[in-house]
Amino acid sequence: MNGTRGTSQAGTAGDGLDPQQAATLLEQTKLQARRQLEPSPPWLLVMRAALVLAACGSAWLSVRGQHPYTGPTFAAILVVVPLLVVNFAVTVAVAKRATTGVHGRSRLRPAEIIVMTVAWVAVFVVMGVLASAGLNDAIVYGWYPVTVPLIVAGLAWAGVMGTRAHWRAVGTALAVAVVGAAGLFAGPVGAWAVAGIGLCATLLVSAAAIAWLQHA
Repeated sequence: MNGTRGTSQAGTAGDGLDPQQAATLLEQTKLQARRQLEPSPPWLLVMRAALVLAACGSAWLSVRGQHPYTGPTFAAILVVVPLLVVNFAVTVAVAKRATTGVHGRSRLRPAEIIVMTVAWVAVFVVMGVLASAGLNDAIVYGWYPVTVPLIVAGLAWAGVMGTRAHWRAVGTALAVAVVGAAGLFAGPVGAWAVAGIGLCATLLVSAAAIAWLQHA
């Protein structure tokens, strides 16, 4: 009797651990984890690379002949703003789809959101103070907006991703900070070219790394 009852219980337990169902569940879990950890697919990063190159390239073309330097022209701004809008709209749509029903560590925690918000707000508050103080246009509309936001945001994001042990993202964030630092040595005009080429290269490398990991 005991043997029969034990066999029956084992069979019931086995029904809950069917190998095919377990394999399907494992595959679904892997796909969900990949979607959560990689909310930016390679194609989106490639699109961003093209947009940032076009935006910074337009700004560079508008300032390269300026003597004295006054900053990107209105025509360049008319090119940059639509590119930013397109990037924002696509990014939000992809992120919303990727994180639907996702909870826990895959979403940014309130403290992490605060860190990034403070970093961005502080950068532009300081820029406003510099402009109000009458600082040279080459600094306020050249060096500063092209380099400091990249350095501050890059380092802040590297710190946030470091706490999550997301080392590929840390590397990308540090690369962004390095691009900003390199722009400091390129002058107010050259900084736009350095930012465009550097960020484009960083995004393309990141896209290639994600694509390689997905295929692997």
